[in-house]
Amino acid sequence: MIRGRRQASARVVLALALLLSLVTAPVEPRTERPGGPLWVVPVAQEATLAWLESIAAEEAVGPIPAKQITKRLDRYLAGRPGPVTAMVKDLATGRLYRYHPGERLITASSAKVQILMALLLKTPWKKVPEAVRRDAELMIRYSDNHAADRLWLRIGGAPGFTKAGRRFGLKHTQGVAGDCLDLYCWGITRTSVDDQIRLMSALVSGKSPLKAAERERVLGLMGEVVDGQDWGISAAACRGERAALKNGWLKRVSSKRWAVISVGLIRGDGHDYAVAVLTEGSSDVGYGIATVEGVAKRIMQDFRTCPE
Repeated sequence: MIRGRRQASARVVLALALLLSLVTAPVEPRTERPGGPLWVVPVAQEATLAWLESIAAEEAVGPIPAKQITKRLDRYLAGRPGPVTAMVKDLATGRLYRYHPGERLITASSAKVQILMALLLKTPWKKVPEAVRRDAELMIRYSDNHAADRLWLRIGGAPGFTKAGRRFGLKHTQGVAGDCLDLYCWGITRTSVDDQIRLMSALVSGKSPLKAAERERVLGLMGEVVDGQDWGISAAACRGERAALKNGWLKRVSSKRWAVISVGLIRGDGHDYAVAVLTEGSSDVGYGIATVEGVAKRIMQDFRTCPE
């Protein structure tokens, strides 16, 4: 990895040197004007300048070594039970990495973010009744299932959940129909990491159907998850970065094994990294948490270098 970065840096230096040589190369005046000639860069030279500038910008960011990350994850997950799917996207540059993106795993309590976003699509926070605001806080900060049930009904159940997801661009996430009181049907909703990244992106994008004030409200609650529930993608944050997240953990009735999920944003230094890690098959919650955190760390280390 160090060699790759040095090679990238060398290409940046070469591109910038060529750029400087073009900028300082002599050019001919095209026309005369009061006060002296109008000096211009020839069209071909302008095109070359633009091309070199794009190369320098791209190389300065650096590509994501997808094959290297995949090998690293394969080694780490060898022998660990159950399917794992993950994705990270730098929303500032568009760089991304996907691991087993074809998997469709359950959301568990991470679905509570979409429930809240669906609620705020219908009603701005300032117009939400106090009791409903309290349910929103309990649902996100404390992962309260009964509060989620009440809000699930308030948004119209599975149809309302799915409709909101479509507005946020989700393609693989559809609410489970039925009476979810004490059954947590929202928690067995199947989703993809691409959909979860789209949902997280909608919390910081100016093009989101959710207005800025509502986005900030959701992010504020996700940034204040109580101690003991703030594990997950936060383990991959550098010093000085902030994590806004929602985790999920659900014991599957059929297999008696756990689905453990963490989705959210790692924010800092002008970048928002949307991160989603979904797992199933863990023997207990602690094992699943270790898997989620191990995956998040191993991906994020190639998106930026943490200061020592």
